[in-house]
Amino acid sequence: MSMRDFARGMRETYGRGIRCAAGKVGATPDEIPSLASKSASGLADAMPLEVNRAPVLTLWAAVVAERLGHPADTALTLGRAVAGSAARVKARNIGREERKADRDADTAKLRSDHVTAPVFLLGKTIRLLPTTDGELRTADGEQPADPMAVQRYLAKAFGDHLDEVRQAMDELASRYDPAELNRIGFRLYEKFRPDVPPGNEGWGKRAVLDVEMIRAAT
Repeated sequence: MSMRDFARGMRETYGRGIRCAAGKVGATPDEIPSLASKSASGLADAMPLEVNRAPVLTLWAAVVAERLGHPADTALTLGRAVAGSAARVKARNIGREERKADRDADTAKLRSDHVTAPVFLLGKTIRLLPTTDGELRTADGEQPADPMAVQRYLAKAFGDHLDEVRQAMDELASRYDPAELNRIGFRLYEKFRPDVPPGNEGWGKRAVLDVEMIRAAT
């Protein structure tokens, strides 16, 4: 269940509770506000965000890319490329079998006349392709990647917490010169990423992302 569905369900639950309290014999005015104060939004804010590492790295790499001067749409595709590359490296290190598509993702097969100068982001060298409008995107096979697909992926992963997490990452990124941020950015990510078990046990697992740890990372 998404955070948005959860919040909707809680609003309906507390709405029924308020109506019952209002109709209860002998109900006092104080009883009704006490139920109304337990708003779904407040409960959602109090709930910890559990997420796996891939969307966290995707969003952080996109924030760093924007700090380096890349347009927002280009940055989103760069973020997804960084996270995908990191996942493939980890899969190899822990002995997971790779899909052919994943192996091919690290093999340059695009015609050189279609590829711009590569971007170096958080330790990864990433190829970019121009769209028909001349904007740059990472390569999704032989085609430019879709930034809206990345945005939907992030919205699904973070739910109602997306803006809060993005703001914390923006605050962290703003404390560093862009070149320095790019140099140490992956180390910063390692300070606040969700704490999952090592190796295969932690592959794809969700854990709590503490927004205050993002703000405190150094």
